[in-house]
Amino acid sequence: MILFNDFKKEYLYLKREIDLAIKEVLISGRYILGKRVENFEQQFARYLDVKYCVGVGNGLEALQIALMALGIGKGDEVITTAHSAVATALAIKAVGAKPVFIDIDEYYHLDASKIEKKITSRTKAILPVHLYGQMVDIEKIKRIAKKHSLNIIEDVAQAHGSTYRGEKAGTFGGVGCFSFYPTKNLGAFGDGGAIVTNKKELFEKCRMIRNYGQKNRYEHEVYGLNSRLDEIQAAILSVKLRYLDKFNKRKQQLAKTYFKLLKDVKEIKLPKIRDNSQHNFHLFVIEAEKRNELMIFLEKNNIPTIIHYPIPIHKQKCFSEFNSVKLPILESKVKKILSLPIHPFLKDNDIIYIVKKIKEFYGV
Repeated sequence: MILFNDFKKEYLYLKREIDLAIKEVLISGRYILGKRVENFEQQFARYLDVKYCVGVGNGLEALQIALMALGIGKGDEVITTAHSAVATALAIKAVGAKPVFIDIDEYYHLDASKIEKKITSRTKAILPVHLYGQMVDIEKIKRIAKKHSLNIIEDVAQAHGSTYRGEKAGTFGGVGCFSFYPTKNLGAFGDGGAIVTNKKELFEKCRMIRNYGQKNRYEHEVYGLNSRLDEIQAAILSVKLRYLDKFNKRKQQLAKTYFKLLKDVKEIKLPKIRDNSQHNFHLFVIEAEKRNELMIFLEKNNIPTIIHYPIPIHKQKCFSEFNSVKLPILESKVKKILSLPIHPFLKDNDIIYIVKKIKEFYGV
């Protein structure tokens, strides 16, 4: 049976190294903010070619801590996208700021050409999301941010290892925020997250905020949270980081097969690849005619699919104050988008079977 994610196969593939890493943590008797967290922070910083990394509890809190460290709060505005996991906007709301939603472009990202119209005296940051594994129009966003003296906080939850002109996602703005939720290209065996930056002052503040706001034990200099990447997850991530590029490459190969076999199906719109970018294909998202009927047909043929994301953030009940906002492109796209299985342990024949069934549905 085809699975959307196959965590069991992934574990068995890495079992010897994972088991050893976990055992070493258990034997050490140190479970919070020890050597494994420090080691992973250093390894991840080297991988991204940045100076600093702070391991935190999850991706939402990575964003929240970054916002707090930058002094963004009540009365401030942060320009972002409504097409993302709700955590992106929850982090903005958590610090008391207001998310300002922009419609999407043809890559499903925040449309950089629409940003400047939304900038006000209260705007403090742009928070772009490198959705589905591909980077946003980061050059244009950087120019706008510089022109208006705005912070850039990159949401890199879905773009581990993705690049633009050879530089990795998360390294273009002042701060990059990662999630290590198990479904991510670099996923833990539970929750986890990280903040990366080249700014020492920002690094030190984020490190304090994640641990009750303390610089030294029992000395609390700033308002903080309890958001710490634990030693077991850090040890697991150190193992999995060694395989990230390999697994990304495999997903890219599977994506090529999808592109090749689906290109002549007129009822399907394939994802666009941004120039000078390397897509990690965290998700392979198509636009499909008769999307809901196709999902049911594929499920009957043991092919799981998911919609990422069926309800835009500005239409969620918990963001009722934004329900009247109109984002016509996004609101149209969510009626057609569909994520097909694409994980490193799928076989080429699995993709061939999936495409065969899609063609069967459309009578191709």
